[in-house]
Amino acid sequence: MPDFRVLIADDEPPARQRLADLLAREPGVAVVGEAATGVDAVAQIRALAPDLVFLDVQMPGLTGLDVVREVGLAAMPAVVFVTAYDRHAVEAFDLAALDYLLKPYTAERFRQALARARERAAGRETAALRDHLAALIGTPPAAPEYATRLAVEARGQVRYVPVDAVDYLTSDGPYVEIHAAGETFVTRDRMQDVEGRLDPAAFARIHRSAVVRLDRVEALLVGRHGDYAVRLLDGTRLAVARGRRDALAERLEGRTG
Repeated sequence: MPDFRVLIADDEPPARQRLADLLAREPGVAVVGEAATGVDAVAQIRALAPDLVFLDVQMPGLTGLDVVREVGLAAMPAVVFVTAYDRHAVEAFDLAALDYLLKPYTAERFRQALARARERAAGRETAALRDHLAALIGTPPAAPEYATRLAVEARGQVRYVPVDAVDYLTSDGPYVEIHAAGETFVTRDRMQDVEGRLDPAAFARIHRSAVVRLDRVEALLVGRHGDYAVRLLDGTRLAVARGRRDALAERLEGRTG
């Protein structure tokens, strides 16, 4: 029976798969569960009592820090935070002496984090870990951090698309298409989950199946039958839902005013 039980909590399927693949190469380690939301992570930590959880910082429902608060310091296993945010979050982890993985991370960096977590667990450093977690979750909440990169799986590899390059997103059934710099990337994430990682000051939902970067909009178009659309700088046209037209117009006018 494996002597070290690990839970993976991340809302991005490619990110969970990468961790699972890396953990599968480690002797004496078993992945006992995966969670795609903060609420699910809390439930699985309580039900499975893993030795270690790789915990994404930004997840729908509850953040990684919310998960720690909900589970409680006394019941929280060893934790390695996983984050795509390379500013305040990383500084906070450093100050609290907690380990983290900054996406995209190398296999070597992963092994270092896993080895450190196993050493701490073997050394029964639970009191010190709780003190570190208490220092982290006891700090006043910072302003929301939004993704600077979006993880997508393509041709057997995980690619990270810079958010600054994203022009718009469209949904097609269970898939979201990310259109960036003339390329299209496909992810199985839900539209609302991808939208939640984006800065709402820069992006707007214009239709149930479309999100657009506001500074890529060249014109708001009105059709003969009262339908609406936007034309982007590259010529792309996207339908705008009637109920979203006024709010979109106000935001566009605010950017140009």
